Amino acid sequence: MPITCHNRVLMLLALVALAACALPFVNFAPNRLVSGEGRALWQVWSFGLVPLVAALGLILALSLRRGRRSLILTLLVCELLFALLTWSAGQAASHLASVETPLARTSIGSGLWLWMALCLLACSDAIRRLTRHPLWRWLLHAQLWILPLALLFSGELNHLSLLKEYANRQEIFDNALLQHLTILIGTLVPALLIGIPVGLWCHRRPSRQGGVFAVLNVIQTIPSVALFGLLIAPLAGLVKALPALASLGIAGTGLTPALIALVLYALLPLARGVVAGLDQVPADVLESASAMGMSARQRFLQIQLPLALPLLLRSLRVVAVQTVGMAVIAALIGAGGFGALVFQGLLSSALDLVLLGVIPTIALAVVVDALFALWLALIEGKKDD
Repeated sequence: MPITCHNRVLMLLALVALAACALPFVNFAPNRLVSGEGRALWQVWSFGLVPLVAALGLILALSLRRGRRSLILTLLVCELLFALLTWSAGQAASHLASVETPLARTSIGSGLWLWMALCLLACSDAIRRLTRHPLWRWLLHAQLWILPLALLFSGELNHLSLLKEYANRQEIFDNALLQHLTILIGTLVPALLIGIPVGLWCHRRPSRQGGVFAVLNVIQTIPSVALFGLLIAPLAGLVKALPALASLGIAGTGLTPALIALVLYALLPLARGVVAGLDQVPADVLESASAMGMSARQRFLQIQLPLALPLLLRSLRVVAVQTVGMAVIAALIGAGGFGALVFQGLLSSALDLVLLGVIPTIALAVVVDALFALWLALIEGKKDD
């Protein structure tokens, strides 16, 4: 009887994970200044390859089975494997620091990064197959991080080079986080105050959309570094002409040009989201509301806005995640944030410092995206009820 694979995605992920056994498990360097060398799993733990291959074999076996029970087992196995890999990285760093030297730097290797990513992909695929309800999907995805975060806050990972870099630069990191959040909030609030009225203005007169969206499209196509640079000279000239602006914190470099550029980038998706959301409201629903004697303001607040809100939130979600990423580039003109750590690490060839800026940026983008996803899931859940 031929063997049938019922989950080809899971089988492919497991096979890729088996191939990744040849990649370094961790990278070890005797100190911060020396480039590290890769060490395979069996070089760190002589018995480590056996449980990993056993777990991958179990995942391969689960890919051959169909049914809800196999999906639940797949989720549990991959989630536990993800937590185990995270714990093993901290244990490997502690072991190498005790055996070699306390100054040793141990970082996660490409093989371990790949295994952890494959575990998350397998979990996400199992969750997608288990339920279609947005809120349950969100909760299942969120609980994947309980054990890894518990390991992080318990100190089990403190010997990893990234955590050592954080311990040495904790105050600088905290300031960078505050600056990055300031850029994010300082972009979203003005973008909403400008983008929503522009979208409403275009929705009421469709003939305006061509010109407005053409201008916003041109802004969107300008590279971020170029737009930051274009704003420096006009703002510097404005501050020179009106010195009082300098007392308000406005300058040719720093936060001001960064916020202006990021707000300009945010206007197109927000305005399009407002127009698309309002355009999808059925005309017969508005006619029924008018026949019931509802005013234009009542129709907008009680019918159009609730129906258009999900699409507007999706546009705002894109803008928020985009802003978190582009704020890194804004560090080139002195805006601060995690980008300052990234570029400082690149200039000094310090990979750990680069990762200290890159990984929190990714984490912040994921958290922001997850919060918007939760908001949308709650809205859709209310509609279903």
